[in-house]
Amino acid sequence: MKKSQIVLVIASVVAVVLLFVFGKVTAPKSAANQAPMAQQDAGAPPAIHFADILQKARQQLTPEQNQRVLSLENAVTRGDVKDQQIHVYHQLARFWKDSAHVFEPYAYYMAQAAKLENSEKSLTFAAQLFVDNLLTENNPAMQHWLAENAKDLLDKALVLNPNNDSSKIGLGACYMFGNISDNPMQGILPVREIAQKDSNNLYAQMVLGLGGKKSGQLDKAIERFQFIVRKDPHNLEAIFQLAETYDMHGDKANAIHWYETAKNMINNDAIKKEIDKRINELK
Repeated sequence: MKKSQIVLVIASVVAVVLLFVFGKVTAPKSAANQAPMAQQDAGAPPAIHFADILQKARQQLTPEQNQRVLSLENAVTRGDVKDQQIHVYHQLARFWKDSAHVFEPYAYYMAQAAKLENSEKSLTFAAQLFVDNLLTENNPAMQHWLAENAKDLLDKALVLNPNNDSSKIGLGACYMFGNISDNPMQGILPVREIAQKDSNNLYAQMVLGLGGKKSGQLDKAIERFQFIVRKDPHNLEAIFQLAETYDMHGDKANAIHWYETAKNMINNDAIKKEIDKRINELK
């Protein structure tokens, strides 16, 4: 199962679907194999260009779908009125989301529309598409592409509202996970400040927990995920992350417990099968 083609991540249950269905459920890397974040992301990944993403995506379309996309793309080029261009970008986004089920063009065209609209709501919505996918992406080059797109949108949103903590956290995640800086503290510090100011900001706690997991600071990551689950017992994403972090830590009993907890909250036989497979590997 591959993760290259996904639909919109909205709720935590969908985030878990991404982790299980679009990325095969296998044993996570142990802490011993985790390099510190700054070392892990050292070096610029190869550049990904949207033209290449689009060309590959179009290879999956039927002739009729390709003709539809070409017609819409030409309409963008011809459109000389901003509202008309926004409308066409939304049409392109809906096509890639609803008809083709390919995430990257969907997010890209939502971003193009948001930049023209230039409202905080549209910019942050489009940015969150990239950030949500960034948090579950493993390919360094794709991480970079997602983070650069999210950062562009969040920078614009923060000009409109410099006090939006969610935008600041999303921007921090871009630096932490997106290979766009050789100094991940550039992203960690603002998120940590928000979490210290408001410990109940579960978005900040999640990003910091994922950062700890990535850098091999598993005890700290577990503390963050446990805090989220105490505050929100139905947060499926945090429960899964807790299971996988215990798994990485070598704590099989707790890993099995939290995998079982996640499984009991999911109504999807394919996902449950993948979870059972990992549980049986741990026994």
